[in-house]
Amino acid sequence: MAMDEFAVLSKARAFVRKVNATTPPAPIKAYLEAVNAKVKPDKSMGPDEAGSSFEVNGTHFISVNANDSGERQNFTLCHELAHIILGLPSDHDSSPWWSYAKRSPNEIACDVFAAELLAPYQLFKPIADAAQFGFKAINQLASQFEASLTATGSRFAAVVDAPCAFVLAERGKVRYAVSSIPLRDAKAWIPTGLALPVGSLSEKLRAGAAYTGPEEIAADLWFDNWTRGGELLEDARYFRPWDQILSLIWFDDEEVPPPPRSINLNPAVDPSSGGVPERVLPPTVVSAAARWPAIFTGSNRALLSRLPGLQHRAAPST
Repeated sequence: MAMDEFAVLSKARAFVRKVNATTPPAPIKAYLEAVNAKVKPDKSMGPDEAGSSFEVNGTHFISVNANDSGERQNFTLCHELAHIILGLPSDHDSSPWWSYAKRSPNEIACDVFAAELLAPYQLFKPIADAAQFGFKAINQLASQFEASLTATGSRFAAVVDAPCAFVLAERGKVRYAVSSIPLRDAKAWIPTGLALPVGSLSEKLRAGAAYTGPEEIAADLWFDNWTRGGELLEDARYFRPWDQILSLIWFDDEEVPPPPRSINLNPAVDPSSGGVPERVLPPTVVSAAARWPAIFTGSNRALLSRLPGLQHRAAPST
């Protein structure tokens, strides 16, 4: 049975506290020692293989693809540590390590765990909050924490206080998105399977356009059923060998637009009101009606329907 994200993060942070990571980059060696694990680099692994782990007499052995970059190997080590600590069986045969199209729940859970180990919350968040938005900052953070761009970007969106999201798309469709708390609170959802929005920087780069920097885009092109309006800034990187796009989107003023004011369109009308729904009356008129009901009854009440500007006024939302 797959673990939920909260449980995975809780276990990862407990493990980091146990090891007592104090400065970046992550103490990979200390992580390995804490679970009695040894590393075996393997140059015979193919490009679609990242690593694996097995246990012999209480010692865990982690094989990593020696042909991968150091950042990629670090992620693989933390991913395999997740399998060991969480007790989740591996499902590496379901898809290549770089593909998110058919990634199993267990593998996704171990990715979440690995990202927390590589960029521990208490170390990463203060630095991320002080950073500028865009992939220039993500690159700098990735270098500082010796992590991949994907792991760093997802961690950035997960921990910062500003409204932003990190998106990984493969073959032109969103495979996963990580949103900051302000976006989640505003229900700014980026659905899995969403085609890259037409006119977005991500869509343009995939189509072969040259990168010139972040671009503006309407928020409702990225967010599902979004009614608040507003413009996002979008930065992106395209990796042609895997047909993957990494996107970072955020509100430039670091504030989510407020929701639109609702207008009561309740068709139910009291016939004695002369055609004016009770809920459309301004508060001052309603309170007057309450104080002098005799004046606002019967035919006199119909006069309200002819008062200028009253017919379509909505009571302020509370």
